[in-house]
Amino acid sequence: MNKKIGIGLCSLLAIATITTGCGNEAKLDDNKTAVSLKGIKITATEYYNNIKTNNISKLIDMIDHQLFDEKYPSTNEEDETIENQINQIKETYGSNDTMFLSAIQQYFGVNTEDELEAMLRLEYKRNEAVEDYIANNLSDKDIQDYYDKNIIGDIKASHILITPNIDSDATDEEKEKAEKKAKKEAEKIIKKLNDGEDFSKLAKEYSDDKSTAKDGGDLGYFNTDDMDENFIEAVKKLDNDEYTKDPVKTQYGYHIILKTDQKDKPKLKKVKDEIKTTLTNAKLDNDAKLHYQTLIDIRKDNNIKWNDDKLEKQYEELMDQLLQAATNSSNN
Repeated sequence: MNKKIGIGLCSLLAIATITTGCGNEAKLDDNKTAVSLKGIKITATEYYNNIKTNNISKLIDMIDHQLFDEKYPSTNEEDETIENQINQIKETYGSNDTMFLSAIQQYFGVNTEDELEAMLRLEYKRNEAVEDYIANNLSDKDIQDYYDKNIIGDIKASHILITPNIDSDATDEEKEKAEKKAKKEAEKIIKKLNDGEDFSKLAKEYSDDKSTAKDGGDLGYFNTDDMDENFIEAVKKLDNDEYTKDPVKTQYGYHIILKTDQKDKPKLKKVKDEIKTTLTNAKLDNDAKLHYQTLIDIRKDNNIKWNDDKLEKQYEELMDQLLQAATNSSNN
């Protein structure tokens, strides 16, 4: 997220009403004086042209406030998120007023904590809008495919974990030796199972997962988000009361897994929102430009029209810069 895009301006055109002039340029009343001193005056048009030239991002903030403030009213979750973000900024840059204000001016382009909060709230609402837009434009096929391939009923299993004994200062050779030893021990336990020994008793005797060993390795019910990917892939292939015939390697060590039960797969209707959230997050993670491109699309869908060619050009240039910066960031 580009945190340097400024907060919404209270009113870019508070001094007068815009009318459309020749050549697609928004005009103000040239004769209206915005401010004067000692015979010198700055007209409303001069003021507006200066703002127009240097503050396109503030105009975009105004547009997005109109689009999102009413549609996404503030919630307790938003309040908590914004409070945490501000506290993190204070922890990073210092809570001392001078240090904090200097930091937010430098890194966020705002002058006060209230302006920082307003900026963060707009970004929060933009994120909500982007996620909703992507989720609502997912195809039924994408949702069905994910459901078919990834959604499973809760699984119940037990395991025996053998953890390699590796010191923090161990050499690569020592680590490899410890890994081989742990795997060999797991293979010996599988042989004992093949010979008819009881899984629960072996778990109590050998498992390094002491929190489950006392219960015979029982893990209870779990689903895909609860376990290591390799663990899940291995247990999905098992029938009830079947154990893995080879040790399963995860970040914790080597597992022997006994599947004891699996519930029915939930209906698509029940998990559809969860799937849409997962697919949306995956799309945003895989495409650095998607956040900004989606905001561009939302504005187009709301029939954004420019009555000033210079403003339109500045907007397009800024959007191109944000898209390019996102691309460069993902490539680094």
